[in-house]
Amino acid sequence: MEQRIYLDNAATTAIDPEVLEVMIPVLKDFYGNPSSSHAHGRKVKALIEESRSKVASLLGCSPAEIIFTSGGTEADNMAIRGAVSTLGVEHIITSPIEHHAVLHTVEELHHDGKIQMHLVQLDDKGHVDFEHLESLLQQFPKALVSLMHGNNEIGNLLDLERVGTLCRKYQALFHTDTVQTMGHYSFNLAQMPVDFLVCGAHKFNGPKGVGFLYMSKKNRVRPYITGGAQERELRGGTENVYGIVGLAKALEVSYRDLEKKKTHIESLKKLMIGELRKNIADIRFNGDAEGNCLYTVLSVSFPPNPQGDMLLFNLDLAGISASGGSACSSGAVGGSHVMKGIGADPSRTTIRFSFGKFNSTEDITSTVKALSAWYPAPEGNATSN
Repeated sequence: MEQRIYLDNAATTAIDPEVLEVMIPVLKDFYGNPSSSHAHGRKVKALIEESRSKVASLLGCSPAEIIFTSGGTEADNMAIRGAVSTLGVEHIITSPIEHHAVLHTVEELHHDGKIQMHLVQLDDKGHVDFEHLESLLQQFPKALVSLMHGNNEIGNLLDLERVGTLCRKYQALFHTDTVQTMGHYSFNLAQMPVDFLVCGAHKFNGPKGVGFLYMSKKNRVRPYITGGAQERELRGGTENVYGIVGLAKALEVSYRDLEKKKTHIESLKKLMIGELRKNIADIRFNGDAEGNCLYTVLSVSFPPNPQGDMLLFNLDLAGISASGGSACSSGAVGGSHVMKGIGADPSRTTIRFSFGKFNSTEDITSTVKALSAWYPAPEGNATSN
C-alpha cells in the first residue's frame, strides 16, 4: 500500500485498533434487533445501554441525556429544530463561521418564517464579540444561541462557560457543536451551562456514521426522526449498535490518553508553525493559531502564487492529504464561508492541516519540505531543495 502522509484529521481520523477490536465481535455475534424482546435482542440492547452509561459517566451527565444519532449533523438538526418546534424558540443567535450543519439549518428556519436569525459579530481573529452577543441577548431574550466550541476550519476555541453564563442571565438556551473538540478536551456537563451538545465519533478515532446529542433533561424535545420508539422515543430507527459500542470505546480511550495525546499533537503543531516560518516567506496563519485555538488544527495562509489554486492538488500528488477548508463542503480551495467570515485575503491560498495521534515529526518535516519547493524562502534563509 502506498505510504501517504495524512494531515486531514479534522475531516476524519483513522479508527483506533482498540476500538476496532470491540466492534468486530458485535458485527459477528450480536446480530439481534435491540428492540426485540427475546434473548438475542436483549443482549444487544444491553450493549447500547452499557455504552450510553459509559459515555454519560465520562461526560458527567445522566445516561438519559445521551441520544445516539448518525453523527454531528443529525444531532445539530435535532437540537435546533427541536428547540424551535418544541420549546418555542423564535430567535436564534449564531455566527457566520459555524459549520453548515448549523448555518444551513438556521437559514432554512429563518427563510421559512419559523424564527429570526441573528449573527453575532467576530473580532479580527474570528472570536465571538461578547459585547455584541450580550447586546443581542438583551434584544432577544429566551433565544437559542448556537455556537461551536472549536471551529472546524480555523480551530478557534469558544469559552463555553462564558457563553452559557450569558445565556442563563437572559433565559436563553445554549447549543454547542463540539464535533471538533470531543475526545480532545474533557467535559463535565453537570457543571457546564449547556443545554445541547453534539458529537461525532469519527473525529476522535471512532467509527463513522455515529454520534450523539447531549440534551439536558429539562429541555426534552420531540423526535426529529419518527418511525419507532428507539432512543427513549426520541430518535426512530434501528440503532447502529457496533457504531455505538465503538463510539463509547473511542471516547474511553481518548479520555484515558488525553494528556499524552495532547502533548504529542501540540508538539507537531508547534513544529509545523516553526518550520513554515523558517522555510517560506510571508507565511501567515488564520484565526488565533497560537492563542486560544484547537491544538489539532492549523489553518495556513500562503502568499499569492500563480500556482496557488493547484496547491492542494500538488500536495495530493506528493502523497500528502490535507484540506482547503472544511471537508464537508465542495472540497475547493476557495469559497470557504469561514474565510469570508473572518475577512481573509482572497488572493492568498488557505490550506488546513489537522493533526492526530498517529502523526509523526517526519510527517511534518516532509510536508514542509514539499511546500517549500513551491514558495520562496524568507530573505537570508535560502533553502536547498
